[in-house]
Amino acid sequence: MPLVAHTPLPAFERLRREGQTVLSPERARHQHIRELHIGLLNMMPDAALAATERQFFRLVGQSNPIAQFYLHPFTLDGLERGPKGREHVQRYYERFEDLQREGLDALIITGANVTRERLSDEPFWAPLGEVIRWAWTHVTSTLCSCLATHAVMEQIYAQPRRRMPHKRWGVFPHRVVDRAHPLVSGVNTRFDVPHSRWNDISPEQFEMAGARVLVESPVAGVHLATSGDGLRQVFFQGHPEYDTVSLLKEYKRDLLLYAAHRRPTPPPFPDNYLGIREQALLEEYRERLERARDRGLPLPDFPEPLIVPHLDNTWHDSAEAVVGNWMGLVYQLTHRDRHRPFMEGIDPGDPLNLHR
Repeated sequence: MPLVAHTPLPAFERLRREGQTVLSPERARHQHIRELHIGLLNMMPDAALAATERQFFRLVGQSNPIAQFYLHPFTLDGLERGPKGREHVQRYYERFEDLQREGLDALIITGANVTRERLSDEPFWAPLGEVIRWAWTHVTSTLCSCLATHAVMEQIYAQPRRRMPHKRWGVFPHRVVDRAHPLVSGVNTRFDVPHSRWNDISPEQFEMAGARVLVESPVAGVHLATSGDGLRQVFFQGHPEYDTVSLLKEYKRDLLLYAAHRRPTPPPFPDNYLGIREQALLEEYRERLERARDRGLPLPDFPEPLIVPHLDNTWHDSAEAVVGNWMGLVYQLTHRDRHRPFMEGIDPGDPLNLHR
């Protein structure tokens, strides 16, 4: 269950202060517990880099298998970084070439901010494809988050994402539609998931890709699916890793962009996330913000302290259960020698290989 702080990455100390079990390398070496090495391809922009580390580290560290988790963050050269982001990556992140040599048991690929109309025009498209193709034959399972799901569906399955008329933004109820898959074993049959995206892969597209849809919503669409073999690739379209305040921080970012004339209208409220009182507070704040901006006055402070205590998190326990099941399957299926091809010795009649 514990994470191992095998590097000085600040996320480990932050999680330790939150009460997460984080072992020092010295203590880990004296425990007779199997190791799992999990890669985290973090493609998020600088402002979200550390928060994304903590969100996924937290879910992995809270999962059920009796294992020591070594998390290996890395990123891509094609992503634009500022001085602080570059310094963080240079100081704490590993190189993909080194991880290829050492091997990984599983891989998580995050979302990313995009600047082009087509994903294939993004500067990170080619290096991301290299990681995806390597993971296909060298990693037991790859968990793809939001944009990473869209990239894999286009690169591997020729199913490009489609632009929606409006941003799908908020917290939406979902239902488990395939209860036989071990990824959703013990998970509530109905649960919430945050979404924040302009684009969508439809249920029909997942079906054409031969994927297996496990969780979906009549409003938000497919959230959780797997590749046809049941585990090689796991797809999230939502953001179950989000902190309670993540959508509020996105709202604040977009509202400040509006105040700086970098978007034409103020953002709508995320669906099913804010209470009536909190919406009224933010409406009042927006009016004060506009007056200060128009008069050339300093912008008022965002009323986050008045709102955060009243936000509910209705998704983390289900996210923890799904990721715990994922880690359990990786634990059962991965080879102790991480350099052996994943499919070596797998019974094709038992794609999850739970009976060997």
